[in-house]
Amino acid sequence: MSRFDRYVLSQYLLFFGFFALVLVAVFWVNRAVVLFDRLIGDGQSVLVFLEFSALTLPNLIRMILPIAAFAATVWVTNRLNGESELTVLRATGSSPWQLARPALVFGAICAAMMLALTHFLLPLSISQLDERQSEVARNVTARILNEGDFLHPAPGVTFYIRQIDDDGTLNDVFLSDRRDPEVTVTYTGAKAFLVRDEDRTHLIMVDGLAQRLHHETRRLSTTAFSDFSYDISSLANKAEGRARNIRAIPSAELITQNRQIAANEGHSIGAQTEEFHLRFARAFVCVAVTLIGFSALMLGSFSRFGVWRQALLAFVILIIVEGLRGVVSEPVIATPELWPLIYVPTVLGIAMALLFLQLSARPLRLHLKLRRNAKQEIAS
Repeated sequence: MSRFDRYVLSQYLLFFGFFALVLVAVFWVNRAVVLFDRLIGDGQSVLVFLEFSALTLPNLIRMILPIAAFAATVWVTNRLNGESELTVLRATGSSPWQLARPALVFGAICAAMMLALTHFLLPLSISQLDERQSEVARNVTARILNEGDFLHPAPGVTFYIRQIDDDGTLNDVFLSDRRDPEVTVTYTGAKAFLVRDEDRTHLIMVDGLAQRLHHETRRLSTTAFSDFSYDISSLANKAEGRARNIRAIPSAELITQNRQIAANEGHSIGAQTEEFHLRFARAFVCVAVTLIGFSALMLGSFSRFGVWRQALLAFVILIIVEGLRGVVSEPVIATPELWPLIYVPTVLGIAMALLFLQLSARPLRLHLKLRRNAKQEIAS
């Protein structure tokens, strides 16, 4: 690469880092507010919140990376146009194809980052996040030991504790179980204790009352007890044995164990095929968006009103490419043999960029031809 190419590439990378940082920060704050409220409300510590936030970053970066690459390409190209650097280079004989080399290299770098993200970092982070969510869900103490609040640790279950002593004794406990549509059971106890037995958790209530209401007969039966054990392990919503998120499955397994995954975890062959090829398509689309951003701004001549029309054109094409990515997924899921459709949006985007570069090169060739004709006429 020439010195100018290296300079332009360094500007692309610099502003890519800036836009990526800003966009990730904005989107992360919006998600962190909801995550913070949910985790802290469930009694988790700030460290757990920070851990969950870090594990969600790879998926957030996956969505932000193409947008940041596009924004950096348009910003830098527009600035080079505004400062007449590209105009000078084109006047000295550099073609748009030569000027596009930094954008192509920049897109390849972004594609390499996306490949590493989608094939390695993202499956690891999602897998770890699912595991940590299961651990938090199994932590019954964190879910229900909040005094003075009516809590709903599971659908149809309401739990209330008036006061928790320093030694862990629960005072004035209320538990309503409405998971059975035919019977509602309500337990109250003066005191209660949590007792763990291996992987089971029991709530031992002392000096209380159990009330059973049969909705069909409208009959209420009550039972007073001196002590009563209630298994609350199910309130933890344990997730052992559930299917993995398809994005958490490593790419090697999607290739070599697709039938086992379909049989054991319920992900169809089509869904696995779509996910595997989508990981490559997300990388290749980074090349497409950088070339689209650069080539669209190369259309037309210099104008004091800027290149907002070319930038708008590039943005519209970007929306079309992203929209097509959602359209082609359904046929591939239904018929795995149609997996080449996954790459159609990327190919279309690159084809549009090449067309723009060809169109932007024509005025230059016409200008050079006129100059040669003028020189020949003068010489003759």
